[in-house]
Amino acid sequence: MCGDIYPIISKLSFSGLIGALSNIEAKKIIHTIQQILKRNPNFFQFILKIIPIDYICETKIKVMSNLIHENHKKFMNEGDSFKIVLKRRKHEGIERDNLIDRIASGIDYKVDLENPDIVIRIEVLGNYCGISFLAPNDIIRLGN
Repeated sequence: MCGDIYPIISKLSFSGLIGALSNIEAKKIIHTIQQILKRNPNFFQFILKIIPIDYICETKIKVMSNLIHENHKKFMNEGDSFKIVLKRRKHEGIERDNLIDRIASGIDYKVDLENPDIVIRIEVLGNYCGISFLAPNDIIRLGN
């Protein structure tokens, strides 16, 4: 469907979530799925949202902030604005404001909470987290 003959798809230990690992870059898969949905909007009957993940790491503030600081320029262009979104499941030990301040302080781009060019999305799932650098059309939302 998306070009990967052997993707690994697995149920996660979090209700309502599945993970998929592919040898194809995540944003290319998102683009392919968007094309499929243009032709057939009902192709995915039971999926509400698809979020590409660029990196997976331990849920430790230092590890997450270092990973973001070392890689954000791969996804952001000069003059881009950004915001940081933190979603937590089964891990309330990370202080939202502390993490966001630490990450934002190491990024020399303009913050725009209303209409950013890039959203740095951090999905904390217990001891691991997924980090994404998302343009406005990189998340697929289905259903109502």
